[in-house]
Amino acid sequence: MATRERQISGVTWAGMAINAILTAFKLVAGIVGKSSAMVADGVHSLSDFISDIVILVFLKISGKSRDRDHSFGHGKFETMATFILSIILLVVAARILSGGIDNIKKVLAGDTIEVPGRIALIAAAVSIVAKEFCYQFTAFVGRRVNSPAVIANAWHHRSDAMSSVGSLAGIGCAIYLGNRWIILDPIMGCVISIVIFVVAVKMALPSARQLLDVSLPEETESEVIRLASSVEGVVDVHNLKTRQSGPSVIIDMHIMVDHSISIVEAHRISTNVESCLSEHFGKETQINVHIEPDNFSHDNHE
Repeated sequence: MATRERQISGVTWAGMAINAILTAFKLVAGIVGKSSAMVADGVHSLSDFISDIVILVFLKISGKSRDRDHSFGHGKFETMATFILSIILLVVAARILSGGIDNIKKVLAGDTIEVPGRIALIAAAVSIVAKEFCYQFTAFVGRRVNSPAVIANAWHHRSDAMSSVGSLAGIGCAIYLGNRWIILDPIMGCVISIVIFVVAVKMALPSARQLLDVSLPEETESEVIRLASSVEGVVDVHNLKTRQSGPSVIIDMHIMVDHSISIVEAHRISTNVESCLSEHFGKETQINVHIEPDNFSHDNHE
């Protein structure tokens, strides 16, 4: 667990440093270069910086061992961090969309908006390279340590890179294709906001399911039953309950065994079931197996 925390902390601090530099650069470039798309891009980077702080705070909590108040551990804090990050992205998307629509209305009404400066174009190009790099190494660590929050944070980096691609296109057209194309800058700001919104929703839904203790997918539960049933001595598996807590899968089940065997033998079978499931779903899996004799009435299962 300590190694996992160090890896998450290290990749988050690295991303945080890059986000701090890019946020300052893009906001200055957007303001000086008169680009609404780049200002929107800078605000997006600022949200990434905030998300890094959220990750670091919740990491410290989620890494704690079980205690009296949290008998299933602190994994849900990592899920909460993922949910908070997605909400931050939703708010950012709404703000960018609102600003873009306002500027589009101004252009259509005959008002003029200034042509973006080349500094905004440079900032967009730098951001694309830097943020795609951040996505790659953050996603790699997130998958390696099985952290949904880190993977969500990686998508913050990629959505920022995508945002910068839109900025580059909009700003470039506004600069090099003449005044008629200035409207492309705020239009790209709106397109960026929609992309960010979709990413945020895709992150929020699984996190919300975990926080609401929704069962694991049907195919996963079928796999749990298949694995448990394959253990020698298991007659039947029923009353299965599953949920997710951060990186941990939580499984509660009843297994039926031959009523004539000893308690020691029944315990050995249940231990084998736990080992089988842990090997498949990971050592963080929390398993509770209730043993019943095979002549036990089904009316008493609940």
